[in-house]
Amino acid sequence: MLKSYFDVKKTEAGCDEVGRGCLAGPVVAAAVILPKYFKHNFLTDSKKLCRSQRELLKIEIENVALAYGIGEVSPKEIDEINVLNASFLAMQRAIDKLKIKPELLLIDGNRYTPHNSVPYQCMIKGDSKFASIAAASVLAKIYRDQLMRDLGKKYPHYGWETNVGYPTIAHRQGIQRHGTTLYHRKTFQLLPK
Repeated sequence: MLKSYFDVKKTEAGCDEVGRGCLAGPVVAAAVILPKYFKHNFLTDSKKLCRSQRELLKIEIENVALAYGIGEVSPKEIDEINVLNASFLAMQRAIDKLKIKPELLLIDGNRYTPHNSVPYQCMIKGDSKFASIAAASVLAKIYRDQLMRDLGKKYPHYGWETNVGYPTIAHRQGIQRHGTTLYHRKTFQLLPK
């Protein structure tokens, strides 16, 4: 069972991002403020859940959350500022969409560059430790996966319906045969050397 909070006295927002290792598509982050004593039987890191579990959790998280926000950073922006800074920017955009101002940010990972004065705590594997970070990972993953599946209908040569932009053999074969799209990250190594 994941922890419900880090500091019982503070309004906490869990933050996580998805899509850093992709060759195409945006980096997406979510920020979620859950009720203080929220518990769930199978909520965990979104990568450990199947799609149907994530879909069920999304509905529950959106219904029970005190506030949540999604932030996106485009492939063009990723190429301009690098993927690590894009991850921080996506989180900042998600935090800025929260209807409630958090008093503490729980950030998945070991680094964060803040854009405001809200204190933060970095948590390695935080999405497997804290409910709010796990909830953020679920919302971010569902949002980004759906976006890439929709783009896959427009750009059918890259297998985005299943690989959602990650560097699979099918995705790289699509790049080799059909070139890149405006959704590809030009600063990434799109094909093996």
